[in-house]
Amino acid sequence: MDCIGFICEPEHPVFGAVGERLSARGFSVQFLRPGNPVSEADIDDLAALVNTTLRPESFSALRYADRVGVETWNGFLPTTALSCRLVALHGLEQVGCRVPTVWFEKPDCDYIARTRYAWDGVPANSDEGDFYQARVRSEPVEYKYFAVNDGRETHLRAVQVRSELSGLDHVISEDTVEVTLAARVRELLDRFGARALCVEFVESEEGFYAQAVDPVPGFTGTGMERRVADSIASLTTIGA
Repeated sequence: MDCIGFICEPEHPVFGAVGERLSARGFSVQFLRPGNPVSEADIDDLAALVNTTLRPESFSALRYADRVGVETWNGFLPTTALSCRLVALHGLEQVGCRVPTVWFEKPDCDYIARTRYAWDGVPANSDEGDFYQARVRSEPVEYKYFAVNDGRETHLRAVQVRSELSGLDHVISEDTVEVTLAARVRELLDRFGARALCVEFVESEEGFYAQAVDPVPGFTGTGMERRVADSIASLTTIGA
């Protein structure tokens, strides 16, 4: 029986349900607690490894899995590369997305302070960052494009999210997928060899700007549990 390891809390609202779907298909599912070291022996016994968190232990596990040939759902390279915010912005620009202007000295206009790496979270002081990104939106709404490849094609879902600028951070509604943005998200996923990612867009008077990439999307509120399960299953002998 193929065993799939999830670096994830078993109570996760999406990946917990994905694990149940995979179990019903005949897979053995093992949840590995985020933040705990993952032993090489545990990885050796897996048919595939799925990571859902940006933690040092996860990076070590992905690097080892890639080295020994255990299939990974977003491997070490796409996860770490897209976690570097400046690399992600450059990648977005290369696939044709409009991205906000970036400065390394605090500008005289409205900005968002950023840390260099997504795993560092937000700056402890909201006015001081490793770099500064132009604030281009006028409304506290983001458009998140979730992409997942099931081994044959890439599926997209767009949702509107009320962002933290208003003190809230929750899905407002499903949104119509804009064809041009979807094509660029698909190309980004293909270029980095990822199985899943999320691109965060905001709208301004000039149009849509892509301002961030999440290489470990949680898919909450997307209704894509079956697509995610299909994608993970396709990594293994049973799902191939």
